[in-house]
Amino acid sequence: MAFFQHVSAPYDRVFPAEEDDSKTVQDNCALMYLNEATLLNNLRLRYAKNEIYTYVANILIAVNPYKEMKGLYSTDVIKKYMGKSLGVLPPHVFAIADKAFREMLVLRQSQSIVVSGESGAGKTESTKYILRYLTESHGQSAGVIEQQILAANPLLEAFGNAKTVRNNNSSRFGKFIEIHFSNKHQVVGGHVSHYLLEKPRVCWQSPGERNYHIFYYLCAAASTQLRNAYKIKTPDDYQYMKEGTTQYFLSKETESKISETSKSKQQKSKGSLHDIVMDDLIGFQRVEQAMKKCKISDNEKNDIFRITCGVLHLGNIQFESSDGTQGGCCVSPNSQDAVAMTAKLFGLEKDELCECLVTRVMQAAKGGGKGTIIKVPLKAEQASNARNGLAKYIYDRLFTYIVKRVNDSFPFQSSAHFIGVLDIAGFEYFALNSFEQFCINYCNEKLQQFFNLRVLKEEQELYEKEGLGVNAVTFTDNQDCIDLIESKMGILELLDEESKLPRASPNNFTHTVHQKHSSHFRLAIPRKSKLTAHRNVRDDEGFLIRHFAGAVCYQTAEFIEKNNDALHSSLQMLLNESQDPFSKQLFPKADNKTKSIQKLAFDSVGNKFKVQLNTLMEKLRGTGSSFVRCIKPNNKLVDNLFEGTQILSQLQCAGMVSVLNLMQGGFPSRASFHDLYEMYKRYMPQNLLRLDPRLFCKALFHALGLSDQDYRFGVTKVFFRSGKFYEFDQMMKSDPENLRVLIKKVHRWLICARWKKAQWGTLMVLKLKNKILYRRRALLKMQSTIRMFLAVRRHRPRYRALRQVQTLYSEIVKMEDVAKQMKDDKVSKQVKSIRTSLDDLIRGIKTTVMKRQQMDKLYIDMANKVTKQLKELMSKKKAKEAEQIRLKKLQEEMEREKKKREEEERKRKAEEEEREKKKKEEAEAKKKKEEIEKRRKEEEAMNLKALREERKKLEEEKKKIFEEKKLLEDLRKKQEQERLDFEMAQRLSQESNSQVTVTEEVAQVREEVATAIPARTPLVQRSDKTYDLSKWKYAELRDTINTCNDVDLLSACREEFHRRLKVYQKWKSKNKKNTAEPEPTTARAPEAIQNASPPPPLPQKKKPGDKMAQRYFRVPFMRPSDKSGDPTLRKKGMWYAHFDGEFIARQMELHPDKVPVLLVAGKDDLQMCELSLLETGLTNKKNAEILEKEFEYEWDKHGGTNYLLIAINNKQARQTYATNKLQGK
Repeated sequence: MAFFQHVSAPYDRVFPAEEDDSKTVQDNCALMYLNEATLLNNLRLRYAKNEIYTYVANILIAVNPYKEMKGLYSTDVIKKYMGKSLGVLPPHVFAIADKAFREMLVLRQSQSIVVSGESGAGKTESTKYILRYLTESHGQSAGVIEQQILAANPLLEAFGNAKTVRNNNSSRFGKFIEIHFSNKHQVVGGHVSHYLLEKPRVCWQSPGERNYHIFYYLCAAASTQLRNAYKIKTPDDYQYMKEGTTQYFLSKETESKISETSKSKQQKSKGSLHDIVMDDLIGFQRVEQAMKKCKISDNEKNDIFRITCGVLHLGNIQFESSDGTQGGCCVSPNSQDAVAMTAKLFGLEKDELCECLVTRVMQAAKGGGKGTIIKVPLKAEQASNARNGLAKYIYDRLFTYIVKRVNDSFPFQSSAHFIGVLDIAGFEYFALNSFEQFCINYCNEKLQQFFNLRVLKEEQELYEKEGLGVNAVTFTDNQDCIDLIESKMGILELLDEESKLPRASPNNFTHTVHQKHSSHFRLAIPRKSKLTAHRNVRDDEGFLIRHFAGAVCYQTAEFIEKNNDALHSSLQMLLNESQDPFSKQLFPKADNKTKSIQKLAFDSVGNKFKVQLNTLMEKLRGTGSSFVRCIKPNNKLVDNLFEGTQILSQLQCAGMVSVLNLMQGGFPSRASFHDLYEMYKRYMPQNLLRLDPRLFCKALFHALGLSDQDYRFGVTKVFFRSGKFYEFDQMMKSDPENLRVLIKKVHRWLICARWKKAQWGTLMVLKLKNKILYRRRALLKMQSTIRMFLAVRRHRPRYRALRQVQTLYSEIVKMEDVAKQMKDDKVSKQVKSIRTSLDDLIRGIKTTVMKRQQMDKLYIDMANKVTKQLKELMSKKKAKEAEQIRLKKLQEEMEREKKKREEEERKRKAEEEEREKKKKEEAEAKKKKEEIEKRRKEEEAMNLKALREERKKLEEEKKKIFEEKKLLEDLRKKQEQERLDFEMAQRLSQESNSQVTVTEEVAQVREEVATAIPARTPLVQRSDKTYDLSKWKYAELRDTINTCNDVDLLSACREEFHRRLKVYQKWKSKNKKNTAEPEPTTARAPEAIQNASPPPPLPQKKKPGDKMAQRYFRVPFMRPSDKSGDPTLRKKGMWYAHFDGEFIARQMELHPDKVPVLLVAGKDDLQMCELSLLETGLTNKKNAEILEKEFEYEWDKHGGTNYLLIAINNKQARQTYATNKLQGK
């Protein structure tokens, strides 16, 4: 009982089917109906019969069987396909390889085989079979070079392939393998080019995916010696492997050979992964064999494995935030073993590796090539990113080195041609598409355009050139999509421009892309995607591109990071300085050593890939091409499962539907007339060989009875429908009996053709008779035309002379106008006589027979006469006009003289008035000057009197100061005695490990010294001005010091401020705990300066900011915590001070392991030294005082100028010599 299913579909998606829907064909062009439905059905039927290869004209479709095809790729099959044309044997990838080789021989042109398809479609396996065929069938009996070329695949797959959710052996890079042949068509060498290795996979994998195969090979199959030397453990022990699946690919035979200590937790719980191709244990053995065949020594092999293991150990380095004042991070204590092992494997110093991972080196922008180099600490997240960047960089350099060594293993001096096999990732689209998918799809856009131009467009142009009349086939040109990506101001260029900014932002880049290409058809915002997940993406977080295969939404969050292929300068320099010989080969030093060290160098991955891709496309355009389209039958990666919807989408993306449309009305097979003549002339008798090639081909075709629908004659070639050329070839190569029948048919066709020629000859005679009659009538018409021509030639000079003479009438009209203006009767009569003469000449030409020369002479005479008369009239007119102009100028000159005299009279009167006014002003100025002189003399007398009084008061003040000085000297001696006693007690306390306390008597002596001379105004203060500042607040004193212009008040405020500061410090010392040593962070000056404290000096008359009062000092110090223990670990610092007069203005502390401490007066008073210059004893300290330029150099070097400038701008700094100098006062 038959069951039917009702299906609704648009009319344009319903296609006619074959009469027998179970019929299968090797070439889809042999189907009665060529459409995508019959193509899909034919693939389905053949796949069910384990026939995985099918042709579409000269294009091979390969469906991945996901199982081993026994006997399909044996050596016997290779020999079977040698030298066979397409269509002779069943479809096979070997047939495409043989076609490329034969076309290289015949056309003497290099060939390319483009293998494309989705991930998991079988591109890598197809590439291996093509290389195997070319090396075993046309090589030197599979010699050393051929073995090396084949051995390159396992090595490249180990380091460049990985398990994904769509493919267990997915190539994560593109490669173009060239096999070069000599003039004798033997393999002489090869070359491998690689493109766009997926570096992020080294550090991160999605669930269900694995890292590159080589890591699992080492964990599963490495020898005990390697495990002990490189600390190889299970995949669970490495951060770079445990994020994905940690199971091995093993068969039942090899699973028992893996030790339990090498298995991960997933391996023990879930068991091994199974694949017909993949096996981690056997894969490691293949890698070692491939290295041996590629001439990689054992030491070099161990170096490669060592660097690979170093990448794994590098991933185990973890970071944690640091508690220091500068922030940043440090290497976690749990990661010290990983750091040590990583440094050992890479040939680096452990401390240098730690430092470079947690800091980065920068150079001041204003420093140029010799600027100050600064180490900037990194946060934990930034350090992790730097570690991952280093791992990706090292693995990429290692992969490039392996490709280079593979190329070095089969070198060649020269080659005649080559056959290249391109294996690159197919079109990709996921729920989350990043920069890798963007580059891969950009590459597929270029390859699809190449496919369109080479297969579709060139085919159509050839049909038009040969005049076959085939209907044009339309296809979508994707050049606009390519321009959107790679043109000027395209996506790649906008990405590079954004990446060069100091603070590159993915959102800003995405916004710029939408802004620059807002009206582009191929670009859209994410919410226009058909997928619901993409509609939640914001406009500045991604964009949607309509590719040839469908719309893909890209998230741009990681575009900028993945587009930068450079390292931090510190990491780059660290690798370059490695002492390991193998590391030196991987990381050679850059030639440009003067390059400044900035935030992060920029090396565009997108631009590099674009250049590589354009080079590849140029190479493909310069070669002949063959295409293999690999198809993935299902997403479950299982055999005998054919998912039609997915396969149909792949066929549409591969351009196969467009090829069917072209072949349906086209002729895929073709040959030139001469080639057919040379191919079959040995089968024909001698009398037929006299025919020209075109007639020869026509005779053969008609004799064979071929239908006109099966072939077409072009201008230079004959074109066949698909499969008809093979039928024609079989007919021509049949047995001799059939050939004799064919020759008879040819003779009969020639007789018929000649009879038809005789008939056409008779018809031509009749046509000739009619043509003779036609020519007779035409002859009569020609005679009448000639007579007319003779008459025209006879009278043409007269007509021409009349036209020339009539042109003189225009001159006569000008002469009449001039005569009217002059109003002269004599002139009018002359003009009238000339007009009469011109009329007589015209009348004579019309009535008298004259020669052309005579008419020309009369015309010239008349023209000269008219011209002469016109010139005379014009000269008379000009003379009359000149006289009028002269009279007018004379009148104007007289007017100017009159105005000049009037102007001079006016100026004379004005000058007289000015002189009178000046005399009056001078008299008034003299009187005013006398009054000022009188007042000045009165003021001088008053000032002299005041000066005398002031001198008298100063004498009294000096006497008082002398008495106070004597008292101060007595107190100073007392204080000196107390200091000596205190030092003796302190030495004794150190010997006996006891404490020394300040007694009340010592404190009392110090207080008497401090208050011996009460605060008073300086000598420069007038006696009648007194300031009571004891009730002023600290803020009022500070503001007065910063803003006051009164020198006396300023000095009094400074005295009161420092007096209070001393009292505060004395109170602070009394109330703090009695400890053996003070905290180093509370010291306001070095201990040697604090303990000096001589008696305070007498106040001096010094103006703040006076350059002569500026003194600079430098004192070394050592923190109390560093005074004990190992002397080699003691760290010394330096204390700098700038005294503006008696008090400190700027202070700086330089510590060996801390940031410099900068202090300025006004802003940092409570942290600065409170002692005066004499109290510090610096003037008596040997080698303590330094020059101003020495202090200023250190101050500027450590950022003191900017610090002081900020304090000035915030109105926090007190007015000093330094502030005045900085403000330009």
